[in-house]
Amino acid sequence: MESARIHQAMSSLSPPIMPQAQARKKPVVGRFAPSPSGPLHAGSLIAAIGSYLSARSQSGLWLLRMEDVDGDRVRPGAADTILRQLEALGLDWDGPICWQSQRHDYYQQALDHLIKEGDAYPCACTRQEIRQHGGNYPGTCRHGLAAGRTARSWRLRVPQQFPVWKDRFHGLQNTPPEQGDPVLLRADNYFAYLLACVVDDGAQGVSEVIRGGDLRTFTGVQRYLQSLLHLPRTEYGHLPLLCNADGSKLSKSSQSPAWTGSPGQGWETTLGLLGWDTPAELHGASAEQWRNWALAEARGKTPFWHPPATSVTLPL
Repeated sequence: MESARIHQAMSSLSPPIMPQAQARKKPVVGRFAPSPSGPLHAGSLIAAIGSYLSARSQSGLWLLRMEDVDGDRVRPGAADTILRQLEALGLDWDGPICWQSQRHDYYQQALDHLIKEGDAYPCACTRQEIRQHGGNYPGTCRHGLAAGRTARSWRLRVPQQFPVWKDRFHGLQNTPPEQGDPVLLRADNYFAYLLACVVDDGAQGVSEVIRGGDLRTFTGVQRYLQSLLHLPRTEYGHLPLLCNADGSKLSKSSQSPAWTGSPGQGWETTLGLLGWDTPAELHGASAEQWRNWALAEARGKTPFWHPPATSVTLPL
């Protein structure tokens, strides 16, 4: 009965955009999902190369998704630049690229399902009102809109605690909701990353998500939303968060510089940050040579390689 319900939910919420994954017998399916708000930086390379090595070392698929659901953050030409960077690194992806900007109807289907089940509710609160509570949403509209107020957004109704989950690299994790009930549909009518990401992982049959450590605390609510939408569980593993010398994380939002080194240097630097002992004779090698060496090394490790820490500092 439960399997039939899951199949029905997947059919209604998720189009068959990854036929390769359905045609094979439960392959490992990883993905890389950059936001086209700027070119890849050194921190992005950790997520790209780390997720690629994990999937490919298990003879799995590696999918590419452009998280362009937030049109205000998209920068002209950024997506093309990212594609060129990935190609130069020798990171070949499977199947067509998934563009979130083309999938609004599926996000709306998921939101409608949550509303019908009572798991999502309208919210009239402004950002200014929420800032008065330290940025944590206090649940003002959880039990209905106040008289005279109009809905601005839709929120997910979450419990105070989520079940403990296991990170591939860091063991058992307890990641409760940090800021109250999260937004699913924003006041500017953009779907939130939370909803789009969970729906797309289900649609693409993603079985593992290997990504940056800054998203670790977000995993509990993603897993909870997966359960509400009756989507299969995904395995998560969080790679070291790359920080500047002052401790601030590298991110496009903080205008971190794009990676400008050679593709081969990108591989060598990234593997070093992931704690790999790289051979001196490969110094200066091409991206293809580094990729082939790393895949051979990764296939020989059981379990898979283990990152050295939750965060690492970008070498000067």
